[in-house]
Amino acid sequence: MLCGPSGCGKTTLLRHLKRELTPVGKVSGTIAYKGQPLADLPADLAAGEIGMVFQNPDAQIVMDTVWHELAFSMENMGFPPAVMRSRLAEISGLFGLEPLLYKPVHELSGGQKQLLNLASVLLLQPKLLLLDEPTSQLDPVAAREFIQTLHRLNEEMSVTVIISEHRLEEVLPLADRVLLLEEGGLRFQGPPRDLVREAGKEPQSAHQAYLPTASRLYLALATDLVPDVVSAPLETTPLTVREGKRWLHSVAGRASAAGFTRKPQPPVSLNTASTASQPAIDCHGSVPAASSEPLLSCREVTFRYEKDGAEVLKKLSLSLYRGELLAVMGGNGAGKSTLLHVLNGLLKPQRGKVALAKGIATGFLAQNPLLYFSYDTVQEELRHMAEYAGLSKEDAGQEIAKLVESFQLQDILASHPQDISGGQQQKLALAMVMLLAPGILLLDEPTKGLDPGAKERLAALLQHLRGQGVSIILVTHDIEFAARYASRCAMLFDGGITSEGTPAEFFSSNYFYTTVVNRMVRDLLPQALTIEDVMNTWPAFASRC
Repeated sequence: MLCGPSGCGKTTLLRHLKRELTPVGKVSGTIAYKGQPLADLPADLAAGEIGMVFQNPDAQIVMDTVWHELAFSMENMGFPPAVMRSRLAEISGLFGLEPLLYKPVHELSGGQKQLLNLASVLLLQPKLLLLDEPTSQLDPVAAREFIQTLHRLNEEMSVTVIISEHRLEEVLPLADRVLLLEEGGLRFQGPPRDLVREAGKEPQSAHQAYLPTASRLYLALATDLVPDVVSAPLETTPLTVREGKRWLHSVAGRASAAGFTRKPQPPVSLNTASTASQPAIDCHGSVPAASSEPLLSCREVTFRYEKDGAEVLKKLSLSLYRGELLAVMGGNGAGKSTLLHVLNGLLKPQRGKVALAKGIATGFLAQNPLLYFSYDTVQEELRHMAEYAGLSKEDAGQEIAKLVESFQLQDILASHPQDISGGQQQKLALAMVMLLAPGILLLDEPTKGLDPGAKERLAALLQHLRGQGVSIILVTHDIEFAARYASRCAMLFDGGITSEGTPAEFFSSNYFYTTVVNRMVRDLLPQALTIEDVMNTWPAFASRC
C-alpha cells in the first residue's frame, strides 16, 4: 500500500510501473518485472499482466456503453468470441454490472464508472494490479465490497496488488507492507503495525494522520491510560474496528481501577503540515447558527434523463439555510450529483420547483476537476478566474495569495494543471470556485483525492466561509469529514431524502453509514462520532465504570 500527502509522488510511481503510462521526463534507475527490465517486456505481456485503474474514472473509459467498454480490452488483445463471452458473464456477475450492460457510460455515477474500470482491467486476468485511489468515488458499502474483492483476488488468485489510497480504514489492515512517501522519497517501509509503533513514538508525529482511526484512538487514549504504550507488545495495536472495540472494553475497567481523571482536551489536529503553513482560521471554532430562512430549496422535484427513463429524483424536497453546511450522502447512483446539477440550474426538473433567494449566487464544484482547466499553468487558471469574477488586480492578487496558502499550491503555480496530482487538481478547482465569492457553495465530493492535511485545510476554509454567512451543500462519501464538520446530514435514497438530522442524530442511528469511532465505542459512548468526542467524554465515562 502506498500512502502520503497529495503531490508526494504516488501517482507518478504507479505510472512508472505501467510502461504504457510512463510520464515524460528524465528517469534514472531501473524497474524490473519478474527479473526482466520493464522496457524489454513484449507488448502483449506488459499490457495483459500489468493492469492499472486510474484515479479519474473518466480518463480510462473509451467506449459509449458498458458492454462495449468491457469488451474493448479483450478485442484489442485478440481473444476469441467464446472466451470474451465467458469472461464477460463472469465479471458482470461478480460486480453486479448486468443491469448496466447496455446503459450509456455517461449516465453512470462516478462510483459505477470506477467499478467498470476495475472490471475491464480484470477481464485480462492481470498478475500485477495497480490502483490509484480506486475507492475515492465509492460509497462506504461499495468501497468495503471493492476492497474485499481486491483482497480475494490477492488471496485466492495470487494477484499482486499495489494500491495508493487515502481511505485507510479498510485497506491498511489488509496490507502486507506499507510504503509512506513524502516529497518523492520513501519515509517508511514495513508492516502496518510497525507504522503505528513508529508514529506512536512521537505524540505529534505527522505520520499519525496516515493510520486507521482505531490506531489513532489507541495512541490518543493510551497516552493517559498506558504511558509505556510504545514498549507494549506490537500485536496489541488495534488496526480494525473489532480490534479497537476489544481493546476499549479491556481498558474501560483499567481506567476505573486507576482512577482515570483526565480533563477534556481541545481537539487534536491531524494536519500534516507545519503550523506556519496553516490559514489563520480555527477549523474547529464555532460558526453562527443556521437561520430559519432558506436560501435554496427544492419542493417535490422529479427528474429523469430521458422521457421514458427511470426517475432519478422522485418528489424530492430539501432546503438549505444561511450559514449551514449540509452533507448529502447515499449510495452510488442514488442521484446525488444529479441533485446538485438541478439545484445549480444545470438540469431542469420535469416536475417541482427550485427556489433561490434573491441576490444569492451559487458556485459549483463538479466531481471531475479537469472540467475547470483551460490554460497552461496553475497561475494562469487562477488569474483568469479572478478576472472572470470581476476582481481588481490588487484584490485578485490578495485573494489568490490567500487561497494558494490555504491549499498549499505554492510549488505548482508554474505547473500545467494536467500534470499535477489528482488531489492537487481538486484543490485548484475549488480555489477557482472560491474566487467567485458565491453565497452558496455546491460541492460534489470535494475531499476526493485529498490527504488528511489537505482535508483539514479545506475544513478550515469551509468553516471560515460559514462564519461569513456562506451556505454549503456537500455531496460526499467521506463519513468522517461529514461527521466532524457538517451541521446537518441527509440521506438520499430511492430518489428522495429518507432521513436527515444533526451528525450525532444521523450517524448514531446508522449501522453502515456511521464513523469508525462510533462503530467502536457505541456500546460505551453512543453519541461519540470522532476521536475528539471520545477524548472529551471518556473521563466522565471512566468515572462511572
